Amino acid sequence: MPHHSLYSSFRNYLALCKPRVVTLIVFTAIVGMLLAVPGVPPLDKFFWGTLGIGLAAASAAAINHYIDQTADSNMRRTQNRPLPMGDLSSINVLTFAGILGLVAMLILYFLVNPLTAGLTFLSLIGYAVIYTVYLKHMTPQNIVIGGAAGAAPPLLGWCAVTGELHPHAMLLFLIIFVWTPPHFWALAIARRDEYAKVEIPMLPVTHGVKFTRLQILLYTILLLIVTLLPYLTGMSGVIYLAAAIPLGLYFIYMAIRMLQHKDNHSAMKTFWYSLWYLTGIFAALLVDHYFMYRFT
Repeated sequence: MPHHSLYSSFRNYLALCKPRVVTLIVFTAIVGMLLAVPGVPPLDKFFWGTLGIGLAAASAAAINHYIDQTADSNMRRTQNRPLPMGDLSSINVLTFAGILGLVAMLILYFLVNPLTAGLTFLSLIGYAVIYTVYLKHMTPQNIVIGGAAGAAPPLLGWCAVTGELHPHAMLLFLIIFVWTPPHFWALAIARRDEYAKVEIPMLPVTHGVKFTRLQILLYTILLLIVTLLPYLTGMSGVIYLAAAIPLGLYFIYMAIRMLQHKDNHSAMKTFWYSLWYLTGIFAALLVDHYFMYRFT
């Protein structure tokens, strides 16, 4: 096979994995692993847990590509994906997704622990099937209900290291769960015409942009309150608090600006900030955790 064909195939299969999404998933899972123990987690659980969770996320992303291929072909944001472009066949994608998912489950079950394998499988099905096939097309609250699957990675990471669920792991889950609606609705506002074209009932399509902007503001306020819980429960200290408050207040500020400016540009700026926000929150949790471990 010519060199350029190998590169093209690699690029197409990599695109199926949604690298940006999987990177954020793996990052939050790793933070969950590191927060689960006082010092360094067991390296074997850390390595195999990270690999298994990452492969499962990539499998779910590929399944999402397969299920959404018709809608993707009619949306400007997604029409250049491998399936709409004809670069890969449906069989290619399903085979790829199946292999990734099977390898992920085997790794997690035999090299990590059965609880992590089971929860990861439920998360994969929740996103790739329940959300993509049903919720996404049934209700404007799709991203709220389906957000549970996307909020699972830090919980999975925690379980990979400890083999058990813990209230602090549930706090990490809750942060991402509440963050998901304002994050995704900001994008949905900017892409509302495309969602309307393919008849996907995103909130700005069914209830209008003004209502969605108000919901984003309310969720960012709720998010600020939720992100105080790690400090209030003793999970984290003042270093985390010093980062969480300004990060949250600026998110609220961005939401208020969306109400004032009423344009797609402000919506996309809020969307991109939300990604930096979540990264900052989890990075602050990590820095605070190891600072407390070293000096207490």
